[in-house]
Amino acid sequence: MSTSPAQVDAIGDRRARRRAVVASVVGTTIVWYDFAIYSIAASLVFPKIFFPGQSPFIGTLAAFTTLFVGFPARPIGAAIFGHYGDRVGRKTTLIATLLLIGISTFIIGLIPSSATIGALAPILLVLTRIGQGLGVGGEWSGSVLLAMEWGHSARRGLFASWPQFGAPMGLLLSAGAIGLMNALTGPDFLTWGWRVPFLLSALLIGVGLYMRLRVRESPEFERTKTERAVVKTPVLEVIRSQWRDILLAAFVRVSEQAPIYLFTTFVFIYTTQRLQLARGDVLNYTMIAAAVGLVSIPLFGYLSDRIGRRRMYGIGIICIGLFAFPYYALLNTKISGLVLLAIVLSMIFHTMEYGPQAALIAETFGTTVRYSGAGIGYQLASIIAGGPAPLIATTILEKTGTSTWISWYIIGCCVISLAALWLMPKPDLARSSTGHAPKSGRRASIST
Repeated sequence: MSTSPAQVDAIGDRRARRRAVVASVVGTTIVWYDFAIYSIAASLVFPKIFFPGQSPFIGTLAAFTTLFVGFPARPIGAAIFGHYGDRVGRKTTLIATLLLIGISTFIIGLIPSSATIGALAPILLVLTRIGQGLGVGGEWSGSVLLAMEWGHSARRGLFASWPQFGAPMGLLLSAGAIGLMNALTGPDFLTWGWRVPFLLSALLIGVGLYMRLRVRESPEFERTKTERAVVKTPVLEVIRSQWRDILLAAFVRVSEQAPIYLFTTFVFIYTTQRLQLARGDVLNYTMIAAAVGLVSIPLFGYLSDRIGRRRMYGIGIICIGLFAFPYYALLNTKISGLVLLAIVLSMIFHTMEYGPQAALIAETFGTTVRYSGAGIGYQLASIIAGGPAPLIATTILEKTGTSTWISWYIIGCCVISLAALWLMPKPDLARSSTGHAPKSGRRASIST
């Protein structure tokens, strides 16, 4: 029995869709592996290697400052790569972001310690961190759009959640790599063992490039080119026409972005320095939580297609807020099972937001400016929430000696995000798919 041309096209589209999703997941996994090993190393390694002779508090603040440097670079990267992503295409731009992040991470593994080259060591660390930040800034929106624009319109929450899947996978791989090297090298971990996970990035980048080179361009972007609707200056256009939506996208992320860096970065400082728990144990707990996130992210993305994007996201915000005090209460018991429970639950509540988040933000912008608008809004949260969070928490703990005000800080973030969610416009998917931006200023109910 012969196969009709329509059937051949359908089979080809299914293969292209599957390939786009896999390439997005593999790429974001590698990117977040690179980003996560820096975050973990900033807690456990960098204070001793690049800021020796300082008190634990000052050394940690200095290390977290280099961590923060990458966050202001992210919206800049989103604007730079967003311009090319909306004009040249998602695929080509994603290849560039992957290379930039991978090369920066590999170089970090080669930087000599301050004991060897003095002040030049932290300077080089900051420069490579900026490279990471620029790459990550352009990576998120491209990988999300490649998956979402290849997916079915009725299942955008699920399709857009797959690139988000790369975050816990990257965290799992990075924590596993550091945990393995910590176990294998023992006392030599701070000498050279910590460098191996950074150097392994070179191998992972090769895999990611292979996957992305085989992907076809997003059909929505191809349609935009065919209709000659490509915007000349997409960054300026989206800032002019949807500046309010960009800001709301940033503020709606505050309750997700700030807590996750407390749950996955500051937690190492709090548990190993404050509670005197074993470094290896906390790494293992984090790996278990990341494994749970592999299931919960697509689950909550799927549920957002069923019950509504805002409703699912709002539930996540409320759960994070309610968990702010129980989280530290469980950690403070120092009982292994309860510490593990705290870390796992923090990941589940976080993914209630993180799963539907990509579609929630991306749907706010039309195809012609989506790479730029979604990317800038998403990455602005890095400056106001993610980057400062470990610094703020470390300072609060040093000044007060208790986690109480850190919990109130988390609750404050949730209040901000609930207000932003309430004000976000309800996307007009029909017009959004044609490349025209949805109208701003329409307050959408959380239940929609």
